Amino acid sequence: MSDTPAAVPLANDLTALDPATGLRLPAYDRTRLRPAVVHFGVGGFHRAHQAVYFDQLAELGFTQWGVIGIGMHRPEMGEVLDAQDNLFTVVQRGSGDGEARVVGSMVEYLLLADDPDAVRERLADPAIRLVTLTVTADGYRVPDDPGEARDSVFGLVVDALDARRRANHAPFTVLSCDNLPDSAAAAREATAALARGRDPGLAAWIAERVTFPGSMVDRITPTTTPEDREEVEHDFGVDDRWPVITEPFRQWVIEDAFCNDRPPLDRVGARFVDDVAPYKLIKSRLLNGTHCALGYLGHLAGHRSTDGAMADPAVAGFVERLMRTEIAPLLPADVPGMDLGDYCGTLLERFRNPAISDPLSRLCRRGSTKVPDYLLPSLHDARAQGGPRVLLTFAVATWLRYLRGVDLRGEPIDVQDARAGELREAAERGGDDPRPLLDLTDVFGDLRDDADCVADLRRFLTALDRDGLPAAVTALSR
Repeated sequence: MSDTPAAVPLANDLTALDPATGLRLPAYDRTRLRPAVVHFGVGGFHRAHQAVYFDQLAELGFTQWGVIGIGMHRPEMGEVLDAQDNLFTVVQRGSGDGEARVVGSMVEYLLLADDPDAVRERLADPAIRLVTLTVTADGYRVPDDPGEARDSVFGLVVDALDARRRANHAPFTVLSCDNLPDSAAAAREATAALARGRDPGLAAWIAERVTFPGSMVDRITPTTTPEDREEVEHDFGVDDRWPVITEPFRQWVIEDAFCNDRPPLDRVGARFVDDVAPYKLIKSRLLNGTHCALGYLGHLAGHRSTDGAMADPAVAGFVERLMRTEIAPLLPADVPGMDLGDYCGTLLERFRNPAISDPLSRLCRRGSTKVPDYLLPSLHDARAQGGPRVLLTFAVATWLRYLRGVDLRGEPIDVQDARAGELREAAERGGDDPRPLLDLTDVFGDLRDDADCVADLRRFLTALDRDGLPAAVTALSR
């Protein structure tokens, strides 16, 4: 019979949990929390990022910034959170022992598809001063069908703003936290388009009174596995059916443009700035762009995790040189709080973190969206400025080779992309000739018109199959 005490299920009564395990419990009275934030898109990232910031605010006594979470897709998450009184565990894993905290900032969870009217009602409440978004690119698209549009994220936002206007209540700030090039502008336009279609007066009121700041968010948060749940139970004595595993690093840079009060997030590590664009640019090019390269390069070499790929000298050396010698020189060097050399070093350390073993398949999915957003812009800039681009071109070549659906050892690859069939057909038809893929100008822009770039891509595709990845990478430095 085991002497290990049974794990304690999460619930409002936390007295049975043992802080001696290293588990940090909410250091505030949750009954004093008052909702002021509605967050669309509750998933692992939100719970590891924004929810933790608001939890820390509550610990400082700012209990007037409780969060109402809105789920977009997963009914099972609502079942878990309801059973756990909207509590969940965030475990950060670094080079030392893991740390865990029970996060209590979420006061309510609603599934959008189940009860859009309840969401509409919460948004119309004048106590709500901030709406935050992590809804991915699809969430910013307004459905053509009027009924679907009304119950979409921005349909609900417009309904609530209309109700507030009619009641002479202040609007809320709409803060985009999505990892997209200009999600704030997308949020503003989606809201404006729906408002214009309903009432020009409403559209004018929104344009005058509502702000749509952008932000740069960062924290690597892999998908939670059954093994993660077991480890949380074993290490911290808590029975959490959906914990979040993340890294120690986090970053939140927010455009300082609020129309209805501003949570003092700078007290807990966030940064308010006048212009968030350079921060988003640096992060998207150096982290997201390099993540793309790491994913395809590592996958072709037979690796399946970030830490496994970064333990390969050929992969790790390529990634560091790509960052420091070809991407970083294209970026602004005078952004407050962002030393590019230090930032590159931090990224490399994060990628190597064996405690956050991120599947390369996650980095590789949706390449037809990610590569044009994060990797190709650096190549286009290098071409325009006459800067070095050999490594950038090679990184693109690894994606083209990946799209054939088989790695360099002959093992099958599950290409997860909305355009997978189209991309694979073009990749297989071209073989070492990149032009069938480059003909997809909505992805590659004018790359097919650059004869030198086309020739380099062909040469790299040939080298990958003929010589293997280590030799092909080594040849780049000759």
